[in-house]
Amino acid sequence: MGDPGLIERIGRWIDHWIGEAEPAEPPPILGISGSQGSGKSTLAQDVAERFGGAALSLDDVYLTKAERADLAGRVHPLFATRGPPGTHDLGLLHRLLDRLSSAGPGDLTPLPRFDKLADDRAPEADWPVVRGRPRVIVLEGWCLGATAQAEPALVTLINGLEAKQDADGLWRGAINAALARDYGPLHARLDALIFLKAPSFDVVLDWRCEQEAGLMKRDAVPPERLAALAVFIQHYERLTRHMIDGGVAADLIVDLDRDRRIVGLEGANFLAATGGVAPEPASRVIAP
Repeated sequence: MGDPGLIERIGRWIDHWIGEAEPAEPPPILGISGSQGSGKSTLAQDVAERFGGAALSLDDVYLTKAERADLAGRVHPLFATRGPPGTHDLGLLHRLLDRLSSAGPGDLTPLPRFDKLADDRAPEADWPVVRGRPRVIVLEGWCLGATAQAEPALVTLINGLEAKQDADGLWRGAINAALARDYGPLHARLDALIFLKAPSFDVVLDWRCEQEAGLMKRDAVPPERLAALAVFIQHYERLTRHMIDGGVAADLIVDLDRDRRIVGLEGANFLAATGGVAPEPASRVIAP
């Protein structure tokens, strides 16, 4: 379960937004971003269930395996790996947001699903369906709201993956260009963005391992999987560090400690609309 105090605050934001909106306006779109394992998926699901919403994930609109293979062949081999900006089907996501926003009471909207074990989009017959127009649309994704880096920042190599497979900067440059060109219009559709801020990138591997161990119903991931995850998160490292260092345009920043306890809230307008100041330090834990 996500943090009850944060969920209640989000509920007040939804009520405030709907109260200020014109009767015919579409439902608000709330974005939730944060590093791997930060708890954004759990929070999105809890908010949707509590307030009559539909929860969507940027993870579920990855390009198909074949599309990413084509991108890897045309642009850079690292684009075969899902995750970074440029590997999402944003056209599909925009159409989905349009459809949910204008749905009538009896309309059915299938929500895409991505099969991470198969590393490909699930068959459409397996997609869940939302009936009617949700009261709120909750979209979670690790890079939502991320700002493009300045060109000089792209020069410095930050990990072994970049040093070995992107020494010329083509991959990270293409990611940065996609972020500036394609993800800005998506961010513009959000009526608010909440950023679950990790204390540092150093905790991300631990959080990702905890997340996977929970899915496997084990106390810890095996050593060989730990090694693989350590390499995998390097695909996300540059942008995750950038966001932690302030490279994110968020309406509410939720500062987390290593145990995912909320230690602070930042965002004057969001806080003013939802009841003022932050909770007591380290009061709640965000579930992974």
